[in-house]
Amino acid sequence: MDKDKTTQQKNKEHRSFLQKIHNKYRLVIMNDDTLEKKLTVKMTRFNVFIFTGTAAVLLVVATIYLIAFTPLREYIPGYADFNTRQVLRELSLRTDSLERNLRQKDLYIMNIRNIVEGREIMEEIPDSIANAGSLPVQSMSRSREDSLLRAEMEEQFPFEEGQLTAEGTGQGQSNIHLSFFPPIKGMVSRHFNSMQGHFGVDIVAEVGEVIKATLDGTVIFSTWTLETGYTIGIQHEHNLISVYKHNSALLKEQGSFVEAGEAIAVIGDTGLYSTGTHLHFELWLNGVPINPVDYIIME
Repeated sequence: MDKDKTTQQKNKEHRSFLQKIHNKYRLVIMNDDTLEKKLTVKMTRFNVFIFTGTAAVLLVVATIYLIAFTPLREYIPGYADFNTRQVLRELSLRTDSLERNLRQKDLYIMNIRNIVEGREIMEEIPDSIANAGSLPVQSMSRSREDSLLRAEMEEQFPFEEGQLTAEGTGQGQSNIHLSFFPPIKGMVSRHFNSMQGHFGVDIVAEVGEVIKATLDGTVIFSTWTLETGYTIGIQHEHNLISVYKHNSALLKEQGSFVEAGEAIAVIGDTGLYSTGTHLHFELWLNGVPINPVDYIIME
């Protein structure tokens, strides 16, 4: 009996709850002065719940959309700018590309040295060298293969006798007899013209050709500049200086003594002033540029 009463009471409370949420209410908006009805809205508690829930869901969806698909997300603290992320990604790709290019260049220079020294060509740089950074510039000892190459080159391209006249130095004139070695065999693409600021000759040759010292001397600089790329200069006797520009690799370091016909660099296309693979060769006597073609047969 008590159980039936309890069940009836629960059913009654349930029906009472359903009646409450479905009871209709009227919201009337009236003019306070005239008591005129301006707006009348009939609603139930259930309708109010549905409307409030729907509005909340729409507000959340709208907020997510604004954050995900509009520039407003950039104003959220800690949220990265899309352009910044794109720039960082491009910089990362460029860095990877530069690393690959530097590794290939180091491999190229190392194989050039291996060829000159008579060693085997490597397919890739060992990790011990790659992790150590750029390859150090070292003077190379002469190998048997290098001696044979020098002998062959001297036979094909003998030294040229030249007579230099030192003028405009304030010390009068003096004649100097020297035997020059052609720095490279190729075609002269641009001649000496001091009036136009071109203080040497441009010699075009095949990629990978070795550049040789024109006379015995000491390397006074072996470096890289933005305008001329890899550049090497040699001090010779009688205050004569030879300069070799736009190389792809330098085989001698500053302070090294070189002999005429000894390999000192590899032809290249480096520097802003370069217009292609070639050697820009200059001769300076007593601080005055002279035309190398007057003393050396280039072609």
